[in-house]
Amino acid sequence: MTRLRLPLYKTRVISHSYCEHTAVVTLACGGSRISNVYGLSIGFLVLILDSVAITASYVMIFRTVIGLATPEARLKTLGTCGSHICAILIFYVPIAVSSLIHRFGHQVPPPIHTLLANFYLLIPPILNPIVYAVRTKQIRERLLQILKTETKIK
Repeated sequence: MTRLRLPLYKTRVISHSYCEHTAVVTLACGGSRISNVYGLSIGFLVLILDSVAITASYVMIFRTVIGLATPEARLKTLGTCGSHICAILIFYVPIAVSSLIHRFGHQVPPPIHTLLANFYLLIPPILNPIVYAVRTKQIRERLLQILKTETKIK
């Protein structure tokens, strides 16, 4: 097996808070086109394969939902699916945007690259429980109660 090795690094400092593929590739002195194309291809291949699998799953879910007896059961199932779709979008959209900006946004300042990379690592895990918690009646009611109390105090 032949390994592709990039020439020595310009510097040993990565401008990210973790070792991201694109951040490491930008350190190389030589041409990094193959590595860039590889990283972009793998990223979008995963995104496309995941999208196809998720779409196929939802087609099967929607076929089953149509067969449910009561409209309430259909709405409850579709509400759960809506939460899941929100969680998926919260995860995949920042990754795709960050990857595209790393590849094609050469005029974007490095701190913005770092901010976006950290954004897609931190925000989805923070928002995911919130998306699902809002679907839980007791949590939703308690949050509304807290918000009403906060607005009365001010």
